[in-house]
Amino acid sequence: MNKLLKKELALAMHPTAPIFLALSVLLIIPNYPYYVTFFYTSLAIFFTCLNGRENNDVYYTLLLPVPKRSVVASRMLFAVLLELAQLLLALPFALIRQSMPIPGNQAGMDANIAFFGLALVLLGIFNAVFFPLYYRDVTKVGKAFAIASAVEFLCIIAAEACAFVLPFFKTRLDTPDPQYLGSKLAVLFAGLAVYLLLTALSYRRSARSFEKLDI
Repeated sequence: MNKLLKKELALAMHPTAPIFLALSVLLIIPNYPYYVTFFYTSLAIFFTCLNGRENNDVYYTLLLPVPKRSVVASRMLFAVLLELAQLLLALPFALIRQSMPIPGNQAGMDANIAFFGLALVLLGIFNAVFFPLYYRDVTKVGKAFAIASAVEFLCIIAAEACAFVLPFFKTRLDTPDPQYLGSKLAVLFAGLAVYLLLTALSYRRSARSFEKLDI
């Protein structure tokens, strides 16, 4: 698995992935829908899979003495590393945004502890939709991404709307840190649990579909 992961990082990763990681800086923009920052992570995963289709990466990997499940596991582990890297890189920019002497985000959630928990849920939803569709037919990566990104944006709209219409979000979660720290930490850990669960279920479904796929 280590060698497959090294292959993903050294050969399969699309060149735009580091650029999209750098877009964590978007969190310092006043009045911006901050969840969109993590859409670029999804876009980097899509470009990696698309580039792999054009370069016959899947066919090359299947020529190696590895089971199909390991092929799925290495790609999804790469995606998880990319998503977690985006979250870690976003942290200092979230701190900078909170230290700026201007009002909180008027376009939706502030970049606070609860925000990162909810972002994990969004990333988990993307994984749960994209990878099972992708591994049904690795030649139709665009269709899988179109459906997954549509679902992701609907969830982004719903998450941002919650900051305006739900009292719990407005008065507790959409506030500067460290206000209501207990509630925000609960959302963070719940978001992490949901992310891990959805990604694990996505792997099981994807591996099962890929094993049935005749390439």
